[in-house]
Amino acid sequence: MSDLPKNKFKEALLAGERQIGLWVNTRDTMLTEMLAHTGFDAVTIDCEHTTHDVDSVVHALQAMKGADVTPIVRPPSNDPVFLKRLLDAGVQTLVIPYVQNAEEAAIATRAVTYAPDGMRGVAGVTRATMYGAVPNYFARARDEICLIVQVESQEALDNIEEIAAVEGVDGIFIGPSDLAMSLGYPGQATAPAVLEAIADGIRRIVAAGVPAGFLSLDQRSIDVAAEAGALYLVPAIDMAMFREMALGKVDKFKYLKD
Repeated sequence: MSDLPKNKFKEALLAGERQIGLWVNTRDTMLTEMLAHTGFDAVTIDCEHTTHDVDSVVHALQAMKGADVTPIVRPPSNDPVFLKRLLDAGVQTLVIPYVQNAEEAAIATRAVTYAPDGMRGVAGVTRATMYGAVPNYFARARDEICLIVQVESQEALDNIEEIAAVEGVDGIFIGPSDLAMSLGYPGQATAPAVLEAIADGIRRIVAAGVPAGFLSLDQRSIDVAAEAGALYLVPAIDMAMFREMALGKVDKFKYLKD
């Protein structure tokens, strides 16, 4: 028999321990495997703005198996059917994009919870159950699922307290790029007004007793979020890192062509 894996990421957030994450867009499993062993607390596979699907998520999970890291998945939308497939594939931590209000947050919580409290479909021979080897999986699964909803618009900011009050929401993550667009600052996620809105949102999330998360490649923005109380911080995206390193190498060795 196999035991249900503990969700160390969820446990850490509940204990108030800060987690540092990496966002992964690549479908290359060797790169994902390498990144999983670099020391980040969590690695998020993004299905919203990439070509990732359930199959490639499973391959990424397999690549990360054995690394001291928590795999997280951001699905393309708040779709209970897609969430069901991710959960059956063994995903235990989810970041649900573009949740606008308490009603949408409740849809997500019900999607990750079995009846009678939710609507997650039952299947016994899945990767999540180790193909039937995990004892009492259906009674225990929700304990190890971490559901994070993403706030990324003015409407969502206005509804933070109502979203935080939804039973089953384990964290709220602020997305700066879409939020900047919503606030009238397209492509200006580091504008002072946007940063103030982010900091205020994080403070309100924390005041509501829910862990807050944030992603930015801008160090000042990360520092603002950390100071406001965010526990889950993502300062890196794989493709941005690879491109920055490649450009640096080109610049460093361009003298060889002179």
